[in-house]
Amino acid sequence: MAQTMPRFPAAVHAGYKLGMTQSARRIWGLMYRHLALYRRSWPRLLELAYWPVLNMCIWGFTASFLVGRLGNTALMAGGALMGGVLLWEVTLRGQMGLSISFLEEIWSRNLGHVFVSPLRPWELVMALIGMSFLRMLAGVVPAIGLAWGLYAFNLFALGPALVLFFINMLVMGWWVALGVVSLILRHGAGAEPLAWGVLFGLAPFSAVFYPVSVLPWFLQPVALSLPAAHVFEGMRGILLDGVVQTGHLAAATGLNVLWLGAASLLFARQFHQARVRGALLSIGE
Repeated sequence: MAQTMPRFPAAVHAGYKLGMTQSARRIWGLMYRHLALYRRSWPRLLELAYWPVLNMCIWGFTASFLVGRLGNTALMAGGALMGGVLLWEVTLRGQMGLSISFLEEIWSRNLGHVFVSPLRPWELVMALIGMSFLRMLAGVVPAIGLAWGLYAFNLFALGPALVLFFINMLVMGWWVALGVVSLILRHGAGAEPLAWGVLFGLAPFSAVFYPVSVLPWFLQPVALSLPAAHVFEGMRGILLDGVVQTGHLAAATGLNVLWLGAASLLFARQFHQARVRGALLSIGE
């Protein structure tokens, strides 16, 4: 008896599952290419945690000095200071993790080779996001442990809202990194320094160490257009007042969705133009 052909919906479902499996393998393959760089390179591993731990030491000792001089008056302020440092490192490590992983492909002259394969642009982005997440954990987790061990500051005292803070700060790092990658695709090596400096330029408007209200009135709308400002306002609301400000969390989430969508469209456009120009083979030269 002749074998019956599968129904069309079943064939589509099977093809979809096969495609997703192949996509997952390509994403993991690119991630493994980066992970292999760290397997036997202790300087690379040390670099991941070096700056977060150093920043935690500097700001932790600063907070301890203020508490020693001002007593309990500065205790909560010191906690807000260290909390701001740790959450800002989430964004910074997330952004640099994605940007530098992309730059590794350029520096090794591998970008053109990668796209000779069936790898799709969104799969590249997902692999870079995966590496960004792992690099962020490798840098921030030791700093969180140091804050608890040396300064008795427990970041997890923020409660369940901490999860939303982490997600929003990490997503902000990702869309900033996609913007940086888009500029590198458009302008080449001249835009590479932005991978290290762009978030430092946003820090004064992100209300990391002070409330938005201390900024001049004409800069406050700029600050409130950034998800980070709402996250840090919400963090200080919990640490100083014991109140979870759901309005700031909702604003941070909505802004991240808007900025991430805009950065994704910009990346897709610049990637297409780079492919048309043949820049994927010559970028970085």
